[in-house]
Amino acid sequence: MIRALVLPLICATLAGCATKQENGYGVGVQAERQAALDQAQQKDAAPDTPGMYLALIDRMQTQGLWFASLAHIDAYEQQYGESPDTILLRADALRQTGQPDASTAAYARLAGTPFAARGLRGLGLLAGEAGDFAGAAQRFEAASTRAPTDALTLSDLGYARLRMGDVAGARVPLMKAAELAPNNPKILSNVALFLLASGQAVNAQGLMTQQKFSADVQQAIRGDAKRVADAARASVASR
Repeated sequence: MIRALVLPLICATLAGCATKQENGYGVGVQAERQAALDQAQQKDAAPDTPGMYLALIDRMQTQGLWFASLAHIDAYEQQYGESPDTILLRADALRQTGQPDASTAAYARLAGTPFAARGLRGLGLLAGEAGDFAGAAQRFEAASTRAPTDALTLSDLGYARLRMGDVAGARVPLMKAAELAPNNPKILSNVALFLLASGQAVNAQGLMTQQKFSADVQQAIRGDAKRVADAARASVASR
């Protein structure tokens, strides 16, 4: 039954997928800041407004300059003050630089702000990195309730449920994510993992081949599939 329901999605996701990397932020916010930064660069202007400076920090993080971004967040807040934007940027940078306790505190401060869903997603990512996939799934589910069309959060929720051994529970969020963002390689890799975990090895290999996933990425997906199978067996045994 699952096989029949998944096949139409795979036919859709196999059509022309790109390889753009995840930037970790909402598309609208990132696009607005990117446009501001591009405009500033065209005018050869320094980032002398809050929007331009935030765009500069965004770009640093997109390029993996997490420690540098922390320094610029400090400088930004000295000049313009703290805001939910800078709390989120700081929380992500702290997580990426191996400071989970400080990152947890920063994400928690986003409750009650426009970035509450992203704070919950960040807490979920921290839980997943610590191996607490049940806790991660709870936070991703809460985040997706607040931001139901956020494809990355839905994909994270599906992945966390897979790692818990809940293959059936991963299906719906992953299908939503794949249709909302059919060009995202991270999401498609989680779809491939779901296909392997649900016994659809041929479809999984077809998706990975079509997307030109590297040998290392394919090996990592298969390694996760074994972990999912182990978790599923453990879940059955504990009932």
